[in-house]
Amino acid sequence: MLGRLLRTLPPTLALLGVAVCMISTGAAAAQTTAWPPKLVRIVVPFGPGSTPDIVGRVLADSLQARHPGTSFVIENKPGAAGNIGTDAVAKAAPDGATLGISIPGPLVINQTVFARLPYDPEHDITPVTMLTRLPNVLVVPTSLGVGDVAAFVARLKAPGSSLAYASIGAGSLSQLCMEAIAQQAGAKLVHIPYAGSPNAVTALIRGDVQAACLPAISVAPQLASGTLKILAVSTPERSPFLPGVPTLKESGIDVQSDAWNALIAPRATPTALVDTINAELRQSLAEPAVIEKLKVQMITPAPSSPDELRKTLADEKALWSGVIRAAGIRIE
Repeated sequence: MLGRLLRTLPPTLALLGVAVCMISTGAAAAQTTAWPPKLVRIVVPFGPGSTPDIVGRVLADSLQARHPGTSFVIENKPGAAGNIGTDAVAKAAPDGATLGISIPGPLVINQTVFARLPYDPEHDITPVTMLTRLPNVLVVPTSLGVGDVAAFVARLKAPGSSLAYASIGAGSLSQLCMEAIAQQAGAKLVHIPYAGSPNAVTALIRGDVQAACLPAISVAPQLASGTLKILAVSTPERSPFLPGVPTLKESGIDVQSDAWNALIAPRATPTALVDTINAELRQSLAEPAVIEKLKVQMITPAPSSPDELRKTLADEKALWSGVIRAAGIRIE
């Protein structure tokens, strides 16, 4: 219709009409991609001091320095294995003013573990970018007397064996990692959940449990005392923070469970806005100061495209759903 109208106008007016349309289109695009607004809430579905909280605060400081006219606020909304905070992001307006930092649990694992979720991870969440990766490690008390994964598996399969492992909660990545190891080894382990990594590490030191799969940073302070031993990392490749430690796959157990953090937005966030936020986070993750702050926590920047993150979520859902069902993990 606009084309027919322009054809009826004199050439000079027609060109003016085209120019006006281009300006209007450009203004609309600028409005769509303009970010950040005056206030950006970054929702963390876990408490202060958790890995997503640490990552969120480091990145918020970086964004704040580049955008002094905006307030970047970390909002901790813990509870229900991350479901409460993730649901808050899912139900927020898709305008870039509310973002979330999350982990495999709320985005992948919980949809198989929980009988019901208040949000649909595949339809109510917009992936923005992978942020960081953190190696998990298979760790045992030194007193267990095993020096590598092969010896640990042999101990698991020994007649009358009844070893227990710690996790940071039912359905957590730490539980799934240990269950996957047990399933591949053809053995059974007793699961004892704890409120967090510090409690699980304390249980290992006391000998209340005989193994755990935990973030490397939670175990590192105890290594110097010789009370704990890392048998393997669960990342696809050896960790630069623990170069002398083999991967589980190298050790004959094909299990991968690195603890990543990702940035998400509400459903229906415009693609152009997602791309703008993605570019901003890539810039932050490339800053030397950010890299150094994360390195102290054994965390590696790992930015991705939205599509790459979407594929990671789909791949990990396929990976963990089988482990969950085989282990009979279910939260009503």
